[in-house]
Amino acid sequence: MRQRFSPARLLSCTSLVAVVAMSLGGCTAVSKLSDVTGSTGPRAESAPADPARAVETYGERYRANPKDADAALGYGQALRANGQRAQAVAVLEQATIANPGNKALLAQYGRALADNGNFQQSFDVLSKAHSPDNPDWRLLSVQGTALDQMGRHEEARSYYASALKIAPGDPGVLSNVGLSYMLSKDLPKAEEALRQAYAAPGASARVRQNLGLVVGLQGRFAEAETIVKADLPPDQAAANVAYLKDMLSRSDGGRGAPKRTPVASLSQPG
Repeated sequence: MRQRFSPARLLSCTSLVAVVAMSLGGCTAVSKLSDVTGSTGPRAESAPADPARAVETYGERYRANPKDADAALGYGQALRANGQRAQAVAVLEQATIANPGNKALLAQYGRALADNGNFQQSFDVLSKAHSPDNPDWRLLSVQGTALDQMGRHEEARSYYASALKIAPGDPGVLSNVGLSYMLSKDLPKAEEALRQAYAAPGASARVRQNLGLVVGLQGRFAEAETIVKADLPPDQAAANVAYLKDMLSRSDGGRGAPKRTPVASLSQPG
């Protein structure tokens, strides 16, 4: 059984956008990373405040000189932030050809490929953007998400472990660990990792959302509801509870891994 959907109510996301395929209980649901959770760790880049304006500004610079690496980086990031995934891939691909060996461009290109659902290619490109003797924990985490999205969960968790050695306690990476266990149907371990992420300094509403979802999937809805609405204004708390109910209603209501998979996602530090 295969089901496609995008949730109607979603919180804002601070990470890259990607397509995630995940399965629990033998069924598959496909959603966009931008639709659900996001990274909460420090980011290698900041999303433009006005993505459409940034696309226009950097687009002019890029068209004036397509070989300008800085212009291509800014344009690619703005396109990604504006949801123009395929165009971001095309721009950054050409930029990496024009600037061979530019690791910043390779990193941005690899992220754009992940946005666009090209997970194996993303993993391969990101492998060239840093090296074992000088690893970037953010890229290790993105590579982990690509592996998880390809169903290689044990391998993915080895990348998260390497990222956490460099950035101990990062809530975005810990959230990815939890979601990785969720994908492999180990909900208690998923909850353990997400509770660590939730307790970490800098944890965002996305981590709260993930933790509430995993707790709810284990049949503890009252506790899940308390988690997703804690310390929030009434309107946002109500929105979170509505989201949680919507996600859990996509399952058949049983404990453990549901027969119909609610949406969750892996997060990529930008």
